[in-house]
Amino acid sequence: MQTQIPLTLATIGALAVASQWLAWRLKLPAILFLLLAGIISGPVLGWLRPDALLGDLLFPIVSLGVAVILFEGALTLRLGDLRESGQVVRRLVTSGLIVTWLVTATATHWVLGWEWSLALLFGALMVVTGPTVVVPMLRTVRPTGELAGILRWEGILIDPLGALLAVLVFDFIVSGQEGGALGHTLLQFAQIVTTGLLLGAAGGYGLTVALRRYWIPDYLSKIITLALVFVIFALANTLQAESGLLAVTVMGLWVGNSKSELVEEILDFKENLSLLFISGLFIILAARVDLEALASLGWPAVIVFAVVQFVARPLKVALATMGSTLSWQQRALMAWIGPRGIIAAAMAALFSIRLTEGSYTSAALLVPLTFLVIIAGVLLQGASARPLAKALGVAEPEPSGFLLVGANPVARAIGAALQEHGVRTILADANWDHVRAARDEGLTAYFGTAVSEHADRHLNLVGIGCLLALSPRRDENTLAAQRYRIEFGSKNVYVLQAKTKEAADDRARVSAPQTGRTVFAEDVSWSKLSSLLSQGAKIQHTRVTEDFGFDAFRDSYAGRAILLFAVDTAGRVRVFTPEQPPAPAVGWTVISLIQPPPEASEGSAQEQTA
Repeated sequence: MQTQIPLTLATIGALAVASQWLAWRLKLPAILFLLLAGIISGPVLGWLRPDALLGDLLFPIVSLGVAVILFEGALTLRLGDLRESGQVVRRLVTSGLIVTWLVTATATHWVLGWEWSLALLFGALMVVTGPTVVVPMLRTVRPTGELAGILRWEGILIDPLGALLAVLVFDFIVSGQEGGALGHTLLQFAQIVTTGLLLGAAGGYGLTVALRRYWIPDYLSKIITLALVFVIFALANTLQAESGLLAVTVMGLWVGNSKSELVEEILDFKENLSLLFISGLFIILAARVDLEALASLGWPAVIVFAVVQFVARPLKVALATMGSTLSWQQRALMAWIGPRGIIAAAMAALFSIRLTEGSYTSAALLVPLTFLVIIAGVLLQGASARPLAKALGVAEPEPSGFLLVGANPVARAIGAALQEHGVRTILADANWDHVRAARDEGLTAYFGTAVSEHADRHLNLVGIGCLLALSPRRDENTLAAQRYRIEFGSKNVYVLQAKTKEAADDRARVSAPQTGRTVFAEDVSWSKLSSLLSQGAKIQHTRVTEDFGFDAFRDSYAGRAILLFAVDTAGRVRVFTPEQPPAPAVGWTVISLIQPPPEASEGSAQEQTA
């Protein structure tokens, strides 16, 4: 048995990683594969038995996992975003939240016959459409215009707000479990809320002060934050039962709005932690699902899901978009996309464990019903959202566009060449003169650095799938490569050297994994391209034909051509790189920078421009 426990835990970790990888490959929310892995290994095969594996540690581990999730979610919520995110988003996360809560709770009460308190708790769990499920779906659907931004912001903002609502409803239920008059219940509820608010604010204030005054070294800031989350959660529950979840949520809100430079690093650590620790947690939770209980729900559970999908969500969107400029097609797609995710699953499992210890026998059905809504929603919306978006005419094409770091003359010349082939390009530069020049040339340019917080909120990357770092500053290129490597994938991040590798000192050169793929050729740098352009070099578009093949092109321009891109017959752009250069075939177009010929041979070169 002692050897079986480590093997079981290791297998859970392997399943968690495999689920995340599969989600990445199929472009679906990871929670779907995590829950399926847990259900198959648990109730289906009977291999994973969490209660026997963890025993009395199950509830504490689940509680700490939910605490980390809530803290991370609250950490991402900037209160100023509620004012800046637009009227539609504000309605979605305020009045829309209340509409979803009440409609779902009413359906649960009347269809399943649950008592109002438990129905209201389930309704609160169903208001959350977190970014962990929405963002992967948006990458697949790729809606046009501002729709992607609205759905993304809804998921980010409603995550902690919905979790806070669920915690408050749960605390109110728990405070009334001891019976007594309504006054006693309200007093108990007030004690829970007060304890959570005070301890959460104290923890957030203390951590913020410590970070601002550099009392904590950078390498310890993340682990100390995690430890403090656990301490605040446990201390709050010790002083007042069930106040811990509210405390860590308030603590996350406080720290997230403190404008500390280390908040992003802490958040990045929490996101990495969730990939293994929390992913494993969901496999364990799914393994506890009682399939017989799920089957016993029967058609009434399907009706509840139908109300959530076809009544609550459309009604919420209709009220939120009233008077907006969104088309009916955009509103229809928005009304269809609203999957539930990690917060709902984790909190349902935690609340179910706690409430079944009391007088709420129906609480055992809370987890199966929640998982049913999550899985059905992800499957239904994930399979149909992209075709629906295409049918409605609100779907962007494949993300084949380029984000160019820099709007300098080199970047403008390359951006214009790409745009000539219908490729969407965005140039980002903090130099206003460069941005203005790019816009005067008909290019789309963003004023600001591509790695800024403002860019995260306002840079519209719909249709963009590659990064091309063309700044003369090596540090700017490196930061951009690190920032967009996860979003676009390492294979789609290209960096132009500030100077050639032969000229760069090893002590100043950044390692390749941190910078991205070297673009064009080993001996091509920004300074070289800039110099050639200033000397009269031109970007040329040459079509490969049977009479003038790619080999003939290279022979014709030997020593004078720098190969940049190749555009295939389907219009896809291939980037020339030293390690994997494309092989243009007949019908392709080669985009290259051609140096002026020597005067002695001027006019002798054969040029065919598309």
